[in-house]
Amino acid sequence: MTKQQQLRFWLGGVVAFLLFLYIFDEILLPFVVGMAVAYFLDPLVDRLEKRGLWRGWSALLVLAPFLLVVVFALVLLAPLLIEQVAAFAHSLPDYISSFRELVTPLVESLRSRLGEEQVASFRSVAGGYAGDILAWVGGLFTKVWGGGLALVNLLSLIFIMPITAFYLLRDWDLIIARIDSWLPRLHAQTIRDQAMEVDRTLSGFVRGAATVCLTLATIYGVGLTLIGLKFGLLIGIAAGLISFVPYVGAAIGLVVGTGLAYYQFPEITPVLLVAGTFLFGQTLESYVLTPRFVGDRVGLHPMWIIFALLAGGALFGFLGIFLAVPVAAVIGVLSRFLLSGYLKSTYYLGAGKKHPVKD
Repeated sequence: MTKQQQLRFWLGGVVAFLLFLYIFDEILLPFVVGMAVAYFLDPLVDRLEKRGLWRGWSALLVLAPFLLVVVFALVLLAPLLIEQVAAFAHSLPDYISSFRELVTPLVESLRSRLGEEQVASFRSVAGGYAGDILAWVGGLFTKVWGGGLALVNLLSLIFIMPITAFYLLRDWDLIIARIDSWLPRLHAQTIRDQAMEVDRTLSGFVRGAATVCLTLATIYGVGLTLIGLKFGLLIGIAAGLISFVPYVGAAIGLVVGTGLAYYQFPEITPVLLVAGTFLFGQTLESYVLTPRFVGDRVGLHPMWIIFALLAGGALFGFLGIFLAVPVAAVIGVLSRFLLSGYLKSTYYLGAGKKHPVKD
C-alpha cells in the first residue's frame, strides 16, 4: 500500500467516525459516559486484580461505591443547586440595577471627557458585540440542552451507563489486546508509543485535573455556605469545576463572590472571609493539588481545552463535550509527533542535512 493509499485510508476512517457521531449522536451519550467512567476507574480495578481478585468482582467492587457516591451527591445537591439557580435568576435584575448605580458616575465622567457622539458610538459597538456573544452562547446552550438532556437520553444515561461501565471495566484489558492485534504490523510500535502518550495526557487531565476540580468545588462550596453567602454553594461548585483553567476559577469566584458578599453583608468581615476562601483554595491548588495530582503530565494548554469543549458542544451537544478532551489529547499528541518528524526532515533542515544531536 502506497503512502497516498494509506493517507486515503486513514482520512476515510476519520470521516467515517465523524459521520457515525453525526448519525448516532442522540444515543451515544450513555456509552461515552460509561467509557469515561471505566477509563477513570480502571487503575483501581487493576490493583484489585493484581491482588488475586477476579476482574469481574474487582469491577463491581469499584464501580458500585462510585455510583452510590454519584447518586448520593446528585440527590443531595441537585435540589439545592436548582433552588439557588432559580433564586439567582430572580435576584439578577436587582444585582444589575445595583451594579448600574455603581458604575453610573464612571460613565458620566467618561461622557464628559469623550463627548456624546463618541460615547454613543462606543455604546452601539459594544451593544452589537454583546448581542452577538449572547446569541452565540444561547445557541450553544440550546444545542447542548437539546442534544444531551432530552428525557429519553437522560433515562438511558441513568440505566445504560452503569451497565456499559461495568462491562468495559471487566473486559478492558481484553479490548485493548484485541485492538492492538488489529494494528498494522509495520507501524504497530509507533502507534503504541503515541497511544501511550495519549493515555499519559488523558490520565493527567481526566484523573488529575478532575480530582483537583472536585476538591476545589468542595472547598469553595462548603466554605461559602458556612460563611452564609447567598448562592454560595452554586458559586463555589461552579468556580471549582472550571478550575482546570489555572487561576480562572478562583478569579471568577473571587470577583462574583466578593461582589455578592459586599451587596449582602453590612460589615466587611464576611467579605474578607469570602475572599480568603478563594485565596486559600488557589494557594492549595498551586502548591499542593496540581503538583500532586497533575504535575507536568497533561500537555494540553488550557486555551486548547476551552476551545475543544466549546467546539464539541457546538457540533455534537452534550456528547461533544464528553468527547472534546479525548479528541483534543489525540490531536495534541499527533501534532507534536508530526512536528517532531518535520523538525528532523529535509523540509526543515534542507537537503543533505541531519538533525542536530543534543548533548
